[in-house]
Amino acid sequence: MQREHWGSRVGFILAAAGSAVGLGNIWKFPYLVGAEGGGVFLVVYVAFLIAIGFCVMIAEIALGRHAQANPFGAFKRVGGKRWSIFGLLAVLTAFTILSFYSIVGGWTIAYVVKTITGGFSGFSGAEFEGRFGELVTSPIEPIVYHAVFMAIGVLIVINGITSGIERAAKIMMPLLFILLALLVVRSLTLDGAMAGVRYFLVPDWSHLDADMVAAALGQAFFSLSLGMGALITYGSYLDEKESIPNAAGWVVSLDLLVAILAGFLILPAVFAFNMDPAAGPGLTFITLPAIFAELPFGIVVQLCFFLLLFVAAITSAISLLQVVVSFVGEEFNVCRQWTTVWVGIAIFLFGVPSSLALGVWGDVTFFDMNIFDLLGYISDTFFLPIGAIATCLVAGWVSYDQFVAEVTNEGERPFAYLTAWKWMCRVIAPLAILWVMYDAVFGA
Repeated sequence: MQREHWGSRVGFILAAAGSAVGLGNIWKFPYLVGAEGGGVFLVVYVAFLIAIGFCVMIAEIALGRHAQANPFGAFKRVGGKRWSIFGLLAVLTAFTILSFYSIVGGWTIAYVVKTITGGFSGFSGAEFEGRFGELVTSPIEPIVYHAVFMAIGVLIVINGITSGIERAAKIMMPLLFILLALLVVRSLTLDGAMAGVRYFLVPDWSHLDADMVAAALGQAFFSLSLGMGALITYGSYLDEKESIPNAAGWVVSLDLLVAILAGFLILPAVFAFNMDPAAGPGLTFITLPAIFAELPFGIVVQLCFFLLLFVAAITSAISLLQVVVSFVGEEFNVCRQWTTVWVGIAIFLFGVPSSLALGVWGDVTFFDMNIFDLLGYISDTFFLPIGAIATCLVAGWVSYDQFVAEVTNEGERPFAYLTAWKWMCRVIAPLAILWVMYDAVFGA
């Protein structure tokens, strides 16, 4: 059976950017900027995004296009049977992350619904906190929204690459940028917003330390969806005539643009209302709704914001779902429709305990973490870094000549930074990622 390909270069770039742009860009990046010293974090983050994230992304896309297979098949074809375990790990990583990511995606749908139906009308900050607590601890409500979120992802992926994922990306990514731009304009016009802008853009080098650098490197790495097989899978559908470095450059640029716009959206609003910019998850689901409630036409702003969050979440979710669907479909020769449905159901069921862990199963802990936190910790700390390191080593050492041919289109499109990319894959990126792992496990 002939393998599907992206209908256009723009389709691939938007889909890959959608995979990279997720809740981490809209929520986690502004929160980290707030917690880690503002402008100096931004400078270090951008440097790592370009130097390391860009190089690892090239390796992942090249691995997928060269092998023309899902992550398991790609590692097996390029590195042999002993390397296929890392492809299997990538599939497991995508499955695991989507199981709890979908829970949070469901929260965004819940907030959209409640905003439209007037469920938040007249609420104060304390009431938003209470309502968020009621939502996440309920044994039923978040699971229903989790099911709705997964069903939307299944309906998109079941239609394939061009008719499903690419078509959705061409609609949702422009919508994301439109919503984000409108919200940024509104945020920047608030009284006192410029204090947030200065904090975001002006580096205070006194905040520069090892922990901040590790946090910036970790965010640069994880914000690009590296190590989870998504870009390997998407790369396997990329036309052989396309320039991989050029496409990767566009994806990194769009990912960075969204992160910066999210900073301009959230930090000025937080400073304008004298809120805590390092408020963590509560910044998104408690602090910002409280700010919106104080604004003229705040209900419209709130609706746009949570639609933005939903779009960011679902574009990442469909890339994770496609990783698992491609693996099952290709390795077990099952049709896409049935594969997508059953994989979607399996991920939904696996995610149910993560939702219950925030409520009725809250006392069930492993290593002092509930199920939701444990799965996130294992994925972020071990699965993702190991997968990315394996990709770098395969590209830089095991099959370097094959990767060079892929990256340069058999020499037709020379890559000016090929030598730098080689040593980034061989030495610098693996060591940097190991440092992030060490900091996550043993850091303060």
